Amino acid sequence: MLKKMQRRFIMAAIAAFATVMFVLVVGINIVNYYRTTSTQDGLVASLLEYEQRAYKHRKQKNIMQKEKPKEHDRRTSAHLELDFPPISEMPGGGPEARFTTRFFAVYCDMSEEIEVISRDYIYSIDEETAKAYTAAVLQKGKEKGYYGDYRYQVKIDDTGSIVLFLNVTSALQFMKSLLIISLVIGFSSLLVVLILVVFFSRYAIRPYVKNMERQKRFITDAGHELKTPITSIATSADIAAMEYEGDEWISNIQKQTVRLTRLVGELVALSRLDEEIPFPEKSTFSLSDAAWETAEPFAVRAKAEGKNYYQNIEEQITLYGDRNSIQQMISILLDNAVKYSDEDGEICLDIYRRRRKIWIEVSNTCNLPDNVDLDRLFDRFYRVDESRSTNTGGTGIGLAMAQAIAETHSGKIKVERTAEKTIRFKVIF
Repeated sequence: MLKKMQRRFIMAAIAAFATVMFVLVVGINIVNYYRTTSTQDGLVASLLEYEQRAYKHRKQKNIMQKEKPKEHDRRTSAHLELDFPPISEMPGGGPEARFTTRFFAVYCDMSEEIEVISRDYIYSIDEETAKAYTAAVLQKGKEKGYYGDYRYQVKIDDTGSIVLFLNVTSALQFMKSLLIISLVIGFSSLLVVLILVVFFSRYAIRPYVKNMERQKRFITDAGHELKTPITSIATSADIAAMEYEGDEWISNIQKQTVRLTRLVGELVALSRLDEEIPFPEKSTFSLSDAAWETAEPFAVRAKAEGKNYYQNIEEQITLYGDRNSIQQMISILLDNAVKYSDEDGEICLDIYRRRRKIWIEVSNTCNLPDNVDLDRLFDRFYRVDESRSTNTGGTGIGLAMAQAIAETHSGKIKVERTAEKTIRFKVIF
C-alpha cells in the first residue's frame, strides 16, 4: 500500500515536470522554427524580386547590344549595369552576401515548361538537378516551403512562373542541433528530477505513513479489546437462550453478536492487508484446484435456495501468491453473488487464461437500481440497500477486502453491468 502510494506520488511529480519540459522544448523549437522560416521567407522574397529585376535587366541589355552596337549605345548599356544594385545592397545582404547567399532561380512559361535557369550564385547545382527540383516543387502546388536543403518560393505572373531556391543548410542544421540539445537537456533534467523525487518522496509521505500506522494500530488494538466484551455478551446470550428458549430478543442479541464478531475480524484482516508485506510466504499454487474447493459449498447453497449456479474453471491454471487469501477473495465474491441475486436468479463463476492474464469472473442477476455508482461498491461500509444488507448479515467491507487482496497480488478488480439485470465482477492477474 505504501509503496503503491509512493509510486503514485513519484509518477504525479514526474508527469507534472515532464509536461512542463515538453511544453518548453516544443515551444522553443516551434518559435525558433517560425522565426527562422520567417527570416528565410523574407530573404527569398527579396532575392526573388532581385532576380526578376536582374533577369529583365539582362534581357534589355541583350536587346540593346543587338540593336545598337555603337560607342554611345555601349555607354548606355554600361550605365544600365551601374544603375542596377548588386546583391550586397539588397535586404539581408552585406559585403559577404555574394559568397554566403547561395540560390538559383528557374523561369517557366505558362505551361510550366522551363525556359531559363539562373545559376549565377550557386555552383553545386547543375541544370538537370535544377529541373528535377522545379518539377517536384510545381507538382506540390504550394507557394513556398522546404525541399531538401532549400527554401523555395513560387511566383506566378502573366508570362509564367519563377521558382527561387535558397540554400538554407546552415539554418536547418541549427534547428536540428537546437532540437537535439533541447531534448538532451530535457531528458537529463527529467532523470535528475526523478532521482531527487525518489529520494525525497520518502520524506514527503512520512506523515501519511505515521497516520496509517496509527490507524492500523488502533484497529488492531480495538479489535483485541472488543473481543473480550463480545465473547462475554455471546456467552451470556447463549446461557439466557438456554433458560428462555425461543425468546426473540435473546435470539436477536445472538445474531448481532455473531455479526459484530465477524465485523471485528474482517476489520483486523483488512488492516493487515494494508501492510507493506501482508503475505510473507507466497508460493505457486493451483488456482483451478483452489477455486473448485472454494466454489463447491456455494454451488450447494445456491441450489438449496432455488437458484441456478454455473461454473467454468479452466484446468491447470497456476498463480503465485497466498492461496488462503485468494480463496477468501473468491468466497467473498460468490457469497455476495448468492446473497444479492434475485429469486430464481443465476450465478456464474468463470476462471480462464487469456493473453498471459488470468481472469476470475463472478456474475449474478439482481435488481440493481440504475442510479447506483458501481465504483462505490468497493468502499468500506457502503451498501446499496441498507435494509437488505442488514437482513443478509453483510458487514459492508467484503468487497473492500476482495479489492485489497487483488491489489496485494498485483491484480485489479472491476465491476460492470453486463445486462439489464446482471452484474459482473472481474479480477485480472
